Amino acid sequence: MANQPPISKRLKELRMEAGLSQKKLGILSGIDEFSASPRVNQYEKGKHVPDFSTLQRFAKVLKTPVCYFYAENDDMAQMIRLFGSLSNTARSKALTKLGKGL
Repeated sequence: MANQPPISKRLKELRMEAGLSQKKLGILSGIDEFSASPRVNQYEKGKHVPDFSTLQRFAKVLKTPVCYFYAENDDMAQMIRLFGSLSNTARSKALTKLGKGL
């Protein structure tokens, strides 16, 4: 879907990558089990946008930085995920190397 909001698109991609149903992701993120599936479905379809604290919980379950969901560009989103997966030491080294290349 070309006009799909980045949050919706990225939430669905990560959920599917993690092999989680909408209901399971919702429950793991603290949403009531009876409304978990419909709420996640509405977020993924872009009918509603999760508030920041809900998005933080999704990010924690899906093991990704919350800012990943806001990236409009797919390459930038992937860089955020890669950077977020690095240890603190590796992040510092990467930033030092990138800083020297600018």
